[in-house]
Amino acid sequence: MLINKLDNVEINLADGHKYALRDIAAGEDIIKYGNPIGHATADIKKGEHVHSHNVKTNLSGNLEYTYEPRFYDIPEGDKSRTFMGYVRKNGEVGIRNEIWIVNTVGCVNKIAEAIAARTGARHFPHPFGCSQLGDDQGITQKILAGMVNHPNAAGVLVLGLGCENNNIEVFKSILGEYDPDRVKFLNTQDVDDDVAEGVKIVEELKAYAESFKREPVPVSKLKVGLKCGGSDGYSGITANPLVGRLSDKLISMGGSCVLTEVPEMFGAEHLLMQRCESPEVFEKTVALINDFKDYYTRHNQVIYENPSPGNKKGGITTLEEKSLGCVQKGGLSKVVDVLTYGDRLSKCGLSLLNGPGNDIVAITNLMAAGVHIILFTTGRGTPVGSAVPTVKIATNASLAARKSGWIDFDASPTLEGKPLTDELLDYVIRVAEGEETRNEINGYREISIFKDGVTL
Repeated sequence: MLINKLDNVEINLADGHKYALRDIAAGEDIIKYGNPIGHATADIKKGEHVHSHNVKTNLSGNLEYTYEPRFYDIPEGDKSRTFMGYVRKNGEVGIRNEIWIVNTVGCVNKIAEAIAARTGARHFPHPFGCSQLGDDQGITQKILAGMVNHPNAAGVLVLGLGCENNNIEVFKSILGEYDPDRVKFLNTQDVDDDVAEGVKIVEELKAYAESFKREPVPVSKLKVGLKCGGSDGYSGITANPLVGRLSDKLISMGGSCVLTEVPEMFGAEHLLMQRCESPEVFEKTVALINDFKDYYTRHNQVIYENPSPGNKKGGITTLEEKSLGCVQKGGLSKVVDVLTYGDRLSKCGLSLLNGPGNDIVAITNLMAAGVHIILFTTGRGTPVGSAVPTVKIATNASLAARKSGWIDFDASPTLEGKPLTDELLDYVIRVAEGEETRNEINGYREISIFKDGVTL
């Protein structure tokens, strides 16, 4: 299947791997999606398998970029469409009405678990909040604050120990203003029976949550995170372009989407930079890319050896190839903002979010940025889920059939010319209105916080 008239490889629809359309000389670029994905390390004959045994990345080091904007005409969407959501006292909208227990420190994970077991609240264990220093602790605090402030939670119990670095009084300074009816605090060292006291507080929060009922709100209020994991040769052909079309449609209706996984922009960042709405956003995008490369080099790691064993088995050869497929989830809309860890989404349109490609860290970053739903494309399959609904979109029919307990939506019919954009939007609206995703049904909801610092 020819992807682009410039390509010199085709995709075998049986296995997602690449095969040469013509003879390719050693040193010549391998072209897919109309862009180089590396170069041949040996002569490749027409019809031969093109993969990591005869292809190497072209990428190396930091680059200099020039702002050369290129924008696309996207038809205006139906801004009158609504969905049934929960309007909070501060005007924000949630799509769930849950009670969350958010720990200031990992030491109270099991207490949170015990309270959740007795009340039905959601708890999210993590190992951090103490023995961290500087920016490392700051990231933990900002991610947890984003969680406390998330509108999918009608009520939140902030559970502390009492002696941790990130103790409740310190954490309150990061959290900022909060509604005391919605957010309550408990230092477990301060009470005799911590579980009983926690249960009492959660029951109060549950009563408060009952005051909210679903009501019509504009689709423009929806905030959607974009993520891929366990990619394969179909990812940039089926699921990622489908999500890109959905992203463009939602943004045309006034909504917001967030694209993360900075290392999986390497090699395709020029396509995002062309769509930056202003020189200021362009400069922030350049910094996003080069700062993450600097993070790799500070730790003496190779920047461009990203594809995992599963990616390679699925047909992904180089980081450029993965990235050129990955960024398609962002569609063709303008890039309006660049966020870092703990930043809250504030602009309608497409934003970029700092963070690694690691699945649990990435979906945690997206959740903390305020997205209601995460669209997670996968060619290999994964059960992982965030604190918010995490829609798994299969790139191929085999995966969708084999792992139906993980997969919510099958993108493979796009190979037959079915666009599926309206179907996916309808499904997203149903999820926003309460239909549970597989990760919710299975109880697969977790967080993982990015760490880059000293532990005492």
